[in-house]
Amino acid sequence: MVRSVWQARVFLALLLLVPTRTWAKPAEPAADDQVLSLIAASDQHFKTGQKELEQGHFEAAKQEFNRAVDMLLESPLGARTEPRLRDYFDRLVDRISTYEVKALAEGDGFADQRKSEPASIDELLALSTTFAPPAAPAGLKAAVQSDLAKSGHDIPIPLNRRVLSYVELFQGRLHDFIEDGMKRGSKYLPMIQNVFRAEGLPLDLAYVPLVESAFKPNALSRVKAKGVWQFMTGTALENGLRRDWYIDERSDPEKATVAAAKYLNTLAKLFDGDWQLALASYNGGPGRVQKALKNSRMDDFWKLAEKPRFLPRETREYVPMILAAIVIARNPAEYGFDFQPEAPPAYEKVTLSRPVDLRRVAEWAGTTIDTIQSLNPELRRWTTPVKDTEYELKVPAGTSELVRARLDDAPSDDLASLKFYTVKRGDTLPGIAKRLGVSKTDLAEANYIATSTHISAGEKLIVPHEATALMAARTDRTAPATEARATVGEAGQLARGESSNRVKSMYQVKRGDTLASVARLFKTTVASLKTWNPKLPGSRLTPGERITVYRLTN
Repeated sequence: MVRSVWQARVFLALLLLVPTRTWAKPAEPAADDQVLSLIAASDQHFKTGQKELEQGHFEAAKQEFNRAVDMLLESPLGARTEPRLRDYFDRLVDRISTYEVKALAEGDGFADQRKSEPASIDELLALSTTFAPPAAPAGLKAAVQSDLAKSGHDIPIPLNRRVLSYVELFQGRLHDFIEDGMKRGSKYLPMIQNVFRAEGLPLDLAYVPLVESAFKPNALSRVKAKGVWQFMTGTALENGLRRDWYIDERSDPEKATVAAAKYLNTLAKLFDGDWQLALASYNGGPGRVQKALKNSRMDDFWKLAEKPRFLPRETREYVPMILAAIVIARNPAEYGFDFQPEAPPAYEKVTLSRPVDLRRVAEWAGTTIDTIQSLNPELRRWTTPVKDTEYELKVPAGTSELVRARLDDAPSDDLASLKFYTVKRGDTLPGIAKRLGVSKTDLAEANYIATSTHISAGEKLIVPHEATALMAARTDRTAPATEARATVGEAGQLARGESSNRVKSMYQVKRGDTLASVARLFKTTVASLKTWNPKLPGSRLTPGERITVYRLTN
């Protein structure tokens, strides 16, 4: 039985604990054995990921796939230093890339490479509209007034009942929630304040994200606002942020901050420098606030907020909530908060002239995929944008030269796990999308074209990863020697491997059945059903027809 490096080290440590005998030092495993052990351990995580994906456990599958890669990246042997490791690593990355968007059609998993988190604004506004904020205790107003006099603020903060009640709520019931947000935000504050200072904005506004997102770059609200500054797509595009199939700059804290500065300046001008009205419009939209001012014949937010029919309650609560957050965040210790600020992320930038798979970058930089992802939260895929000839990728400090050198040496085919389709005579975009089992919109967006674009024979289209399994299945049915289960080319047919706990069976469709309901019945995915039954017409099932399924045996 081959003993892994880790087992050998543990065994040696145990021997050293025994003082009464002299033991011979066990021989280190041969380099050949270490390579095989590393490949076997990584492959086990990959196969576990396959099983999780087959069961529809997308997040668990992603974690296992990431671990399979990270084991190689973190190994003292290196991910690609030895021919067999290099071959296995490259094939592993390609296999995982093919699986990534198997979950895209299911609406989970790998649609974006980083999973979104709930936006704090939803939770706070839900709380404010469900429960009235607590009454401010006696003495709080005097304490806040004294604090404001000492620390100063660059936007007006009236100490009325509504602002004070949120100060009380934040330092009491929501203490931990607010403290976590301030701690997370401490690493972004220097950057935000520098941007606002350059744009002539009040620095107090740097704390707006504390309420909006708790400073989470991937925060996503129920209305699909995203990022630290919670931009809706339309507002983001209007203020210079980019969003397409590959990238969503709302999630980049620095780029989104520049856009937020531009938008806040616009709102300030629109409302003649009245920051209460500008903040209300940041939440409810400038059109709604302008209409409320016109209909009420008022020009003061606080008077307007006393009339519920003019503004929704969420907007009326939003402004005092932001002002209370500013009061606390400017002087946390005064209000019972004690945390260690986090250092800004240390990184360097590498300009890419070609699309590169993030896992390749992680390998070159000697770090993990999570690190590369956290430095580049704007990237929605594992591959950098394909048509950006000057895309700047962030890498850990001290690694940019190493990454550049590897980038220059690597052949183009080794950089990104992309698949291409060559357009044939008579092809149309909808026809290609249907044939490859991919959304027409995704196919168009991946190639930066409109869904109505005319395509010509000979053109090469990038195929979103959810279609690559089908393409591979048509071109390569040969399983790599190291795989015990079905190949990536047979994505969805995971149940056929020797280690599977499923058996092939036939199912007769009943009235009312859908692919989704049958998938739930057999604890599998719609994508698997489609792969098991390649002749299924679209997503509709006909009562009485028989389809192939793989039943769980236990």
